[in-house]
Amino acid sequence: MDVKLKIGQRIKDLREKSSMSQKDLAFAADLDRSYIASIENGQRNVSIVNIEKIALALSVTLKEFFNDGEFNRYSRSGK
Repeated sequence: MDVKLKIGQRIKDLREKSSMSQKDLAFAADLDRSYIASIENGQRNVSIVNIEKIALALSVTLKEFFNDGEFNRYSRSGK
């Protein structure tokens, strides 16, 4: 799976687990709602700075954010 899709799915999973809407998350992270939607859909190459903002808004550390089965698989091809 493409890393943009992995990150987007992880954000969506954590957001839904926190019972937050995209609008709520965008407000808490000081980002635009449409930007959150495009990240979740794998359409954006999100910066680590914005991943940190999103993680903080979701009350998780970066370690917790990336501590997911999808990120724990190593692939030399990037797939």
